[in-house]
Order: sequence, then structure tokens, then C-alpha cells
Amino acid sequence: MADAGHWEGSAERAVLVGVDLTTSGRRSRPTLDRARRAAARPLDEEVDSGDGERRDTADSPGLDAEESLAEFRELVRSAGGEIAAELMQRRSRLDPATLIGQGKVEEIAGVAASTNADLVLFDHDLSPTQLRNLEAALPCRVLDRTQLILDIFARHARTREGQLQVELAQLEYMLPRLTGRGKAMSQLGGGIGTRGPGETQLETDRRKIQRRIDQLKIDLEAVRRVRRQQRQRREAVPVPTVALVGYTNAGKSTLFNRLTGAHVLQSSRMFATLDPKLRAVELPSKRKVLLSDTVGFIRNLPHTLVTSFRATLEEVEQAEILLHVRDASSTYGEEQRAQVEKVLDELEALSKPQIEVLNKIDLLDAHEREGLAEREQHRHPEVTVSAHTGEGMDALLEAIDKALYSDPLIETEMRVPQSDGSALAAIDAGMVVHDRKYEGNLVRMKVSGPASLVGRLRKYRMRDDQTAS
Repeated sequence: MADAGHWEGSAERAVLVGVDLTTSGRRSRPTLDRARRAAARPLDEEVDSGDGERRDTADSPGLDAEESLAEFRELVRSAGGEIAAELMQRRSRLDPATLIGQGKVEEIAGVAASTNADLVLFDHDLSPTQLRNLEAALPCRVLDRTQLILDIFARHARTREGQLQVELAQLEYMLPRLTGRGKAMSQLGGGIGTRGPGETQLETDRRKIQRRIDQLKIDLEAVRRVRRQQRQRREAVPVPTVALVGYTNAGKSTLFNRLTGAHVLQSSRMFATLDPKLRAVELPSKRKVLLSDTVGFIRNLPHTLVTSFRATLEEVEQAEILLHVRDASSTYGEEQRAQVEKVLDELEALSKPQIEVLNKIDLLDAHEREGLAEREQHRHPEVTVSAHTGEGMDALLEAIDKALYSDPLIETEMRVPQSDGSALAAIDAGMVVHDRKYEGNLVRMKVSGPASLVGRLRKYRMRDDQTAS
């Protein structure tokens, strides 16, 4: 992201600031238990004194401040940053001017100066006013959660389509935040332009950014047009699409590679996959589906990204089945599931048939695995797998096979002349042959196969009066 600057070369040092909205009263036991399960801090954390019960952290019900900051820490590492210090601010309500209050701002300024930090990162979105005030008060650049996610997306976009989508999201987020950007504006470099005659630099910047946004939307519409044409060609041959969705770092790309034999980038870093991948997969019934690997979702995924990545996420909208890949080892898996469903609802894809794929079971002990097996089923069928070891792949393919509703399976009997090699080859390639007998120059078979293939070979189907012969 131009506004954030890509962290190339030596890692930039960052001060992380978490925000916990609290109410009066003691902290609840579940909150403390969740805090103990959160990842251990590499540095001592600065925490304001005072008790309080958890309410919402960054608008994410069910995820406490420590867990939120642990996730934010992984985002920073995915962006190539080095963590210099971490601080937590607990408040009953947010400060409209600085988010965290003037006293905490002064404390952060001291920590940033003493650690030679290059930037301060907030695990919360900042309004244009808050961002301007914080940059004026702190000795280094300031980024919020959305800006950090945008920067990671920019680092990982590989195709022209992905780069267009990220740039559009960045500029749409930047436009209302141009006023008084001082330090951040100095990072923009090329692409904004020079002062125009009779205009202030700010007016020139806004005009150029808006023109660029308009052009990006035109370019992305062309991408959508090409994608629609490709989809129409695919739909001429009935091959349904199955889309992998899930929280970032749930193991979707590893699962995609395991099922397809592809070599898509696998990484423990967040948002390693931005550009959609499609590969064919053969099911136990010998039907084929196209498996689509998509961008991971995250808590409070910026709306600008959901909008900009609609061309990519069209594969989710058009899929017949969604494989919701979940990290079975996560301590806040239910919250992650809720966040994914929130994005699916925004895409109007929540009502699609889903299979919940509980991944990474190789990280669970025997007792935890028993707990997965004994728990109540959700409204979607579940399959437990390890994409890393390959455990559960057969069960997953069978579940996909069972869930498909287009081009349904038909069981039938056929009589095919032995001389018709093309028909026999089509049956062997596209159907499951349960029984085969040779009667003179004919081959009599009991088969099950997709309705489309059975229809093409219907002249060989045995009529009811033939079955007794």
C-alpha cells in the first residue's frame, strides 16, 4: 500500500496498540481463561490498571482483547514487520479525538521514541480525524487495522486482477483521509502527480485519485466480463464448481493442493492466497468438479476489500457447494466461523449448501479428537481432515459427491456392442461399473453415472422388458 509503504528489505519496527472496550464490574472467568490460551507475548505488555468485563473488541463479539492482539501480531508478521513493543488500552468508551485518550497517546509516544519504532499500529480502525491527531502527536507513522490488511494484500497480489483489486481498495480507503496527512503523504511517491495551476496539492491529489479509481473500476469490469465468458464456456459442459472458503490461515491452500495435486503457495502467513485458482477434481462417482481456492476472510474484513474483490469472490457466488475450511486447533474457532458467515451473507452466498471441513486435526490430541466426534452437529455436515497428512480426504470427497445436486447420479443397466470402443471407453472413464458380463458380442453392465453421460448413451440403456432376459 502506498500509504503504508511496503516493508521491503530490513523489517520496520512497530509498536502494537490493542483496544479493549470494558464496562464496570469484574472480568468474567471465560474471558480470563481465553486470555490464558492466547499466544504468549514476546515482550512485556503495558496494560492500564483497572478491572472491567469484556464487551466487544474492535466490533468482534466473542473475541477478547488478548486474542485479538495475538491475531493482530500475526498480521504484522505477515506484513514483514518487527514488533518493538505492545500496549493495551482498556476504556469504557472510545475517545473521538484520539481513540485511546491523551494520556495513553503520550505514553505511546515515549515507547515509540525509546524503541526507535518506525510506526505505530492500532488494532482498530481510525477515523480520519483520529488518524490526523495521532500522527501529529506521535514521532512516527500511524496505521490502523484496515491499512495493515490492505498492505498485506498488496504484498501478496500476483496477478494483474489481484493488483487492480488491491489498488482500488487502497485508494478508496485513502481518499477521505488525505487532509493533513503530513508524514504519510510523503510516502506516496509516484502516482499522485504534481501541483496543478490554480489548485492546492490536496485538490490535485483528490482529482488524480478519483480519476484512477474510475479507471480501476473500468478495468475490473473488463475482468468480470472475461470471467463471465469463461464461466459461460464452462457451463456449456456441466462441471459444477466447489469453492473453498474460510478464515485466513485455516489451511485452504494446503487442502486445495492435497485434493488436486497442484502446487499453490502454502504459507502459515495470513492472506497467502489472493488470486483464485481452479483445478479439476474427480470424485468417487467419477464425476468431476472444479475446485476453487479463494482469499481468506478475517474479522472485520474491510468493506472496501469485499467490494473490490467481488470479481474474485464471484467464484464463491457461483459455486454449487461451499467447503467451509476451519482450523480445528483454534481456541476461538466459533468466532472465526461467525466472521466467515458474515462475509458470506454480504456476498448473498450464506444459503448455499455447505460442508464444514475441520482441518488440522493432526494438531489435536486423542481427547480433543474425541470431543470433535462427540459434539453436536451444526446445520451443515462436518468432515474432519488433516490437509497436512492427508487424513480424511476420502471421506471429504464422498461428502462432496453426496452433496452435489446438479447432474445427479443414475443407476442403470446397459448393453454395449464390444465393437463400440468409444462408448465403452466413455463408460469406464465417467461411470462406476458395478458388474460386467459378456453376452456374445455385447457387454452387459450395471453402472452408476452422471445423468448427462447416461443421457448421451441412452440408446444402450436396457428397457424394463430387457432386464429379465
